[in-house]
Amino acid sequence: MVAGSIVPVWQDGLNAAVLAPDYQRIVNLLADRRRSGDEAAMSCQQLAGVLGLEVVPAKVEGVRSKAKRLVARGWLMEESPGRFSIPDVPGGGS
Repeated sequence: MVAGSIVPVWQDGLNAAVLAPDYQRIVNLLADRRRSGDEAAMSCQQLAGVLGLEVVPAKVEGVRSKAKRLVARGWLMEESPGRFSIPDVPGGGS
């Protein structure tokens, strides 16, 4: 990811391709889980592991920061504290 890259606010017609690569990976991973019928919500530790990162505090916090930014911009929702998923309709996250 490029330092200072911007995550646009989700709007109809946007897809994950407009996001920086690290953000795309998170969104695409959660979207794939939803489509496959797996439990949709994942913790940051789970996300870090599936993304191939070491599950150490620095890496997990980096994933958490990105996930929180994606929630704030409407790409993800935080179903419960620390558990992230794709909303039924992106942009409808909480």
